[in-house]
Amino acid sequence: MRHILPILAILFSLNAHAQIDSAQLMKDVKTLSADKMEGRKTGTRGNRMAQFYLLDRLKQLKLSQFNNTFEQSFYFGQPQIMGTNLYGYIPGRVDSFIVISAHYDHVGISKNAGGADSIFNGADDNASGVATLLAIAKYFKEHPPKYQLIFAAFDAEELGLQGAKAFVARLPVPAGKIILNINMDMVSHNDKNELYVCGTTPYPSLKAPVSAAAVRSRVSLPFGHDKPTDGSQNWTSQSDHYEFHKVKIPFLYFGVEDHADYHKVTDEFEKINPSFFYRAAGAVLEVVKEFNK
Repeated sequence: MRHILPILAILFSLNAHAQIDSAQLMKDVKTLSADKMEGRKTGTRGNRMAQFYLLDRLKQLKLSQFNNTFEQSFYFGQPQIMGTNLYGYIPGRVDSFIVISAHYDHVGISKNAGGADSIFNGADDNASGVATLLAIAKYFKEHPPKYQLIFAAFDAEELGLQGAKAFVARLPVPAGKIILNINMDMVSHNDKNELYVCGTTPYPSLKAPVSAAAVRSRVSLPFGHDKPTDGSQNWTSQSDHYEFHKVKIPFLYFGVEDHADYHKVTDEFEKINPSFFYRAAGAVLEVVKEFNK
């Protein structure tokens, strides 16, 4: 924790017109990755606690609801497990939609070699993506967008993209009106100042807007991890954007490359890079802004 405080002081000293609320960004990721959330595994008490926190945040942001609710329940597996997607939207000027997404579940608790419980808190994976989603929602509540923006926090990504699968099967708007999915999964832990952008190989028309936003970005936004020749490093099917891609909805996926703490108990709040995280959140925001010009 000691190494985080000086960096936070620098972030807080940035000009008053900063587009990302750094204090709230860090609060959201710290809260979601705390021990009391018990690793946020779908169907557990800790996952439900994360839901309550996120429902409060959606209400604070005053997002609009579909069908008078922020919740979409779904069932999967044998025996059946109930998952819960959380989503709302911000009205735009035209009748087309962009879905901005991140999964809030993680892998929960397991026994270590000594028989004690180990909590997989998933700070980078994917409390960071959800915190960024909330920060972007705050910006567009204050700066009305061109497109209708749906903000979706998916459940059960770790169990096979189940939340995104359920969402795409029961979209709140016609699929033909969704022009893009922007998905975030692991955006806070990188020492090279790199945030990869996946999706421009299958959807080359998306490259120009991202390149335009990259000029204003304070992190590098390399394209990649989306070619069939990339093998196991092809991320096209590795997070929730895949369910949109399967029904021919274009996607952009933002994420860092795997690090030593990926899916380890060491993926803790103290291990993320706060200054990179702040810049990465700002970079994704710039991309969303570019599509809303």
